[in-house]
Amino acid sequence: MGDLVKKIGIIGLSEGNGHPFSYSSIINGYSDEGLADSGWPGIYAYVRRRHASEFGIDGWKVTHAWTQYPESTKKLCAACQIPNGVKDYREFLGQVDAVIIARDDYQMHFEISKPFLEAGLPVFIDKPLSVELSELRHYRPYLEKGQLMSCSGMRYSSELDEPRADLAAYGRIKLIRGSIVLNWENYGIHLLDAIFGMTAAHPVSVQMFSGAPNSALVRLDDGVTVQVDALGDCARTFHLEIFGTERIGAFDIFDNFSMFRRMLWQFFESIRTGKPAIPPERTLEIMRVLIAGRIAQKEKREVFLNELSL
Repeated sequence: MGDLVKKIGIIGLSEGNGHPFSYSSIINGYSDEGLADSGWPGIYAYVRRRHASEFGIDGWKVTHAWTQYPESTKKLCAACQIPNGVKDYREFLGQVDAVIIARDDYQMHFEISKPFLEAGLPVFIDKPLSVELSELRHYRPYLEKGQLMSCSGMRYSSELDEPRADLAAYGRIKLIRGSIVLNWENYGIHLLDAIFGMTAAHPVSVQMFSGAPNSALVRLDDGVTVQVDALGDCARTFHLEIFGTERIGAFDIFDNFSMFRRMLWQFFESIRTGKPAIPPERTLEIMRVLIAGRIAQKEKREVFLNELSL
């Protein structure tokens, strides 16, 4: 595409998820008045604290937007300087070079992504990609050829740069434990992506323990146990602890802007190189951990990932 603007279509919204505003602001910059009036004060607060040099990524621009609510689409366009709000997301076809599906209602991901993947467009799908094995089988070839990317931004969180670079400094890991707001199904992916972005180990099984909190135990093939506590309705919490024989560490993850910017950069870099940003099997096994957790909760037993064949 040379020096030409590379065009993105962005798709939203899902309840409680302002990612279309976050992602578009990072890529396009933003209108102070428009973002202040967007209905997402938390996003406005952290975006307006960033330096002008941190906006924009390698010639990409969000040029088209769609949400299921015309008024929300109008606000998104005004906040993030998007010139084209459309009435049907399929209008993106032939108009954009890539698509970002910035909504975490995974029940809609397959339907929305299908026309773009089949047309050969690069697609980023917000977490979690899917909790249906049949849909993951459909996504697999697109992941393998680097056309599809899906993850939580916490895989790239700046707060975890130190253990991500040198987890071996912790010695033999005894336990990795994390706490999140709300529920396992929608928010467990945040810590799973953060953890599996640090370790090369693979998940073997999942057990769920009901109560307050609702806890998952994920056993890894190197003998490490990962515990994730979903706290339900509580103050914003994305907390991770690493316990090793040589060192321990505790990390509170707050910097949404940096993690989202890094994640988007990885997506655009994968388009440039034609190579997956994340090993495809890694994406698929993290989704299988989520599925195993659902089954474990329902059937009240330890569920092994090898039960979930792809």
